Amino acid sequence: MDSRVLTVGFDLDMTLIDSRPGIHACYVALAARTGAYIDADLAITRLGPPLAEELAYWFPAAEIPAMADLYREMYPAIAIAATPAMPGAPEAIAAVRAAGGRAIVVTAKYEPNAKLHLEHLGMEPDELVGDLWAEAKADALREHGATVYVGDHTGDVRGARTAQAYSVAVATGPCDERELREAGADVVLTDLTAFPEWFTTHRHR
Repeated sequence: MDSRVLTVGFDLDMTLIDSRPGIHACYVALAARTGAYIDADLAITRLGPPLAEELAYWFPAAEIPAMADLYREMYPAIAIAATPAMPGAPEAIAAVRAAGGRAIVVTAKYEPNAKLHLEHLGMEPDELVGDLWAEAKADALREHGATVYVGDHTGDVRGARTAQAYSVAVATGPCDERELREAGADVVLTDLTAFPEWFTTHRHR
């Protein structure tokens, strides 16, 4: 890839999309389907890590692969329409494009479901890579030449740092500004509505 093209990576859940309503509804449906107790209100306060990590709170280890498959099967019909874009998300992608850059999405979410979210909301990144969490995100960021990565979780900060990308954190997920800064974020924005102005300044440095 031409190294002169600026590539910016974005996380998905709680960065580009407010996935809480859809995920909450999906956990409620999974509990009803399986008879298991799942505190959906609690589960949506710790979004970010892979699905299997959350399911481990509610199911025996041997059942987690099957429950993950069932959750992902149920997810499109329950969660996609219920999930809105985060404020400023389309504008953040547009700001990268307007500068002649490439916008990619690197997420821990199951990639087919991540694609459905982006299509439903009319957001069209140049690339989508799913099923990567924390430091593992660095593999995709390096592969696509991303020099900036935007996310809401300390795991996203670790992924950016591992890739030697500039870490932009948004305080819209489960981690507050202090946690994000302590994890090593280069800058913390209140939300993505502040991204276009920050990005303009960053490009001209």
